[in-house]
Amino acid sequence: MSLGVVQAIHGLIVDVEFDDELPTPYEVLTVENGHNAQLLVQRIEPSRRTVCLNINGDNRIQRGMTVEGKGKSIEIPVGDQLIGRVLDALCRPIDGEPPIDDGLLEKRNIFIPALTHQTYTGENIEILETGIKVIDFFTPFVKGRKIGIIGGAGVGKTVLIMELMHNISKSRSGLSFFAGIGERIREGQELYATLKASGLLDSTCLFFGQMDQNPIQRMLVGLSAVTLAEHFRDQHQKDILFFADNMYRYVQAHNEVSTILDQIPSEGGYEPTIFSDVKLIEDRLSSNDLGSITSVQTIYVPADDLSDPAVQMIQHELDAVIVLSRTVAEQGIRPAVDLLRTTSSLLSAEIVGDRHYVLSLQVQALIQKYESLKGIIAIIGESELSAADRADYAKAKKLISFFAQNLSVMEKQTGKKGEYFTREEMLKGVEEIIV
Repeated sequence: MSLGVVQAIHGLIVDVEFDDELPTPYEVLTVENGHNAQLLVQRIEPSRRTVCLNINGDNRIQRGMTVEGKGKSIEIPVGDQLIGRVLDALCRPIDGEPPIDDGLLEKRNIFIPALTHQTYTGENIEILETGIKVIDFFTPFVKGRKIGIIGGAGVGKTVLIMELMHNISKSRSGLSFFAGIGERIREGQELYATLKASGLLDSTCLFFGQMDQNPIQRMLVGLSAVTLAEHFRDQHQKDILFFADNMYRYVQAHNEVSTILDQIPSEGGYEPTIFSDVKLIEDRLSSNDLGSITSVQTIYVPADDLSDPAVQMIQHELDAVIVLSRTVAEQGIRPAVDLLRTTSSLLSAEIVGDRHYVLSLQVQALIQKYESLKGIIAIIGESELSAADRADYAKAKKLISFFAQNLSVMEKQTGKKGEYFTREEMLKGVEEIIV
């Protein structure tokens, strides 16, 4: 046990001085202020002064108060009682339902590193059908891999991830986890209502650290969600679907904490530890021979700049990237997927089969030709093109319309019934246009 005294308070930063035994990084300290305020050890100075983060933003902490550490980090309860619940970053229920009786539940440290001895043969490749044509065609979902949905504000990232949760969870067994990191409260409420109405809440666990909360809560909520997902993967041998909205906000929360710690920013203005911050969570979204974690992550693109350092850092961890375009959205096409910028390392003949792979090459060639012909048509008109170019241009236009789709989660807003397409229906539809 370590005992210290509060020496200084700077917003969410609390400096504590210890005389004897020092705490360890990421240890939780309790302030004896009558409210059990909690501090998270961030770093220890050579002067024995410990720089801590005020986890809950408790403003009742004062200089001279005694601080006690018991050698433990942030630990959350893990078990079946948490499934179907809505939780905050510290695994406390926020859904208005009865509290969780965690007295007999196992506790797990949220900062535990990814297990280096994990093995995953991945011999049996399983494609998860999403029912969304443009995604199943260009970025096939493979169990145990990572998929990113990238786009600026208002292009439909959250709507698309809600549709994926609705479709994939409904068509397969297993558990789903959702980490809402720094997003709007309204979106969290809509997701909860959608899952409850569709009967999917009983196999889903929701974690929220939304934009009205301090950056420490937003920084921790993703780690708490991953910790519970790892428990069900390893102890219950479950296949997990993990949805994170939004990974850019996770980096942004770390950046805000870095700013209040007066750390010198890296190139691009982000925290100097951006690489390790991203790896801290991404390396744990992995699979082993006990179970799998298939993750779907949205990434906000500031100012629609895909070259942003944070966006690039997260993107390098993904197997497939679905790029949503404002230009496509303005044309009324939903989902607003940029067909040329969307890429996947999983779109290979070994994974999707020769039929799908050959069709993907043909479609990409037609879309690229369509983009190059648009400039010419704007000058001389479509009638001046050769017969072959006119035919290819018409096919590309049909393909773009074909990949548009009514989404189930938007039925109330649009008044149009949601559509679900099997992989066979999707491939047959593409073949009818191309041939």
